[in-house]
Amino acid sequence: MVASRPGSHKSRELALRLGSALVLIPFALFVVATGGLILAIACAVFAATMGYEWARMTASPIMPTTAVLAAVAVFAAHFGDWSVAAITLLISAAIIAAVHPARINERAVAAFGVFYSAGLPLGLFFLREGEWYGQAAALILMGTVWASDTGAYFAGRGFGGPPLSPRDSPSKTWSGAIGAVVCSGLCGLIAAGLLDASRVAWLLAGVSISIVAQWGDLFESSLKRRYGVKDTSGFLPGHGGVMDRVDGLGMAAVFCAVLMALATGVHSTLGLTDGG
Repeated sequence: MVASRPGSHKSRELALRLGSALVLIPFALFVVATGGLILAIACAVFAATMGYEWARMTASPIMPTTAVLAAVAVFAAHFGDWSVAAITLLISAAIIAAVHPARINERAVAAFGVFYSAGLPLGLFFLREGEWYGQAAALILMGTVWASDTGAYFAGRGFGGPPLSPRDSPSKTWSGAIGAVVCSGLCGLIAAGLLDASRVAWLLAGVSISIVAQWGDLFESSLKRRYGVKDTSGFLPGHGGVMDRVDGLGMAAVFCAVLMALATGVHSTLGLTDGG
C-alpha cells in the first residue's frame, strides 16, 4: 500500500470546497438577486435542511417535524412582515416542544433548534426584502462573509499560530481570524466605493460582519463539540452540512437585518437608500 503524501488530504479538501463553491455561489447569487418568492422558497429549503441537521445532531426523534416546521416559519415571511414570521416561529417552536416525547430539557433543545434553523435564513430574507436597497445589502453581505471565510482559511493555513478557541474549535487560529477581518474590511472599502458612501462606516461594517460571522461559526462548533459530531451532515462535500456552511453567514445576516431595521439612519450612511 502506498502512503498518501502529507499534503494530499488538505489538497483534496480544498478541491472539494472549491467544487461545492462553484455550485453554491452562483445559486445563492441568483436567488438573492432575484428576491421575492424565489428567495423565500430557497430560504425555506435551507431552513428545512438545517432543521433536519439539527435533529440529526441532537439525536431528536422528531426529525421530519422539525424540518417541516422550520421551513413553514421561513416561508410565512413571504406573506407578511417581521411579526408574521415571529408569530409563526413561536408557534412552530411550541409545537415542537409539545410533540417531543423526551424530557423537558430535550424539548427545549428541539424548540431552540427551530429558532436556529429558521432564524438564520430569515435574517437573509429580511435583509434582502427590507425597506432599503436590499439587493445590494444582501449581496455585499454575502461577498464579505465569503471573503472572511477565505481570508481565515488561507491565513490560518499559511501562518498557523495559537488557536482562537481551543475548546470549541482547535483548528481555527488567531492568524486566521485576523486574516478574515482584514479581507472583510477590504470588502467594506470596496462597497463604499461602489455605493459612494462613507469609507469609515463601511470599513466598520466589514470588520463587524467578519467578527459576527466568526462568532456564529464558533457557536456552531461549540454545539457540535457538545453533541460529539464532526459535521451536521454530508450534504456539501468539503464543508459537511448546510448548517456548517451558512452558520456564519446566517448569524451575520441576522445581525445586519436587525441593525438596519432598528438603527435609524444606518442604511443612508451606508448608501443603501436607493434602488430597493
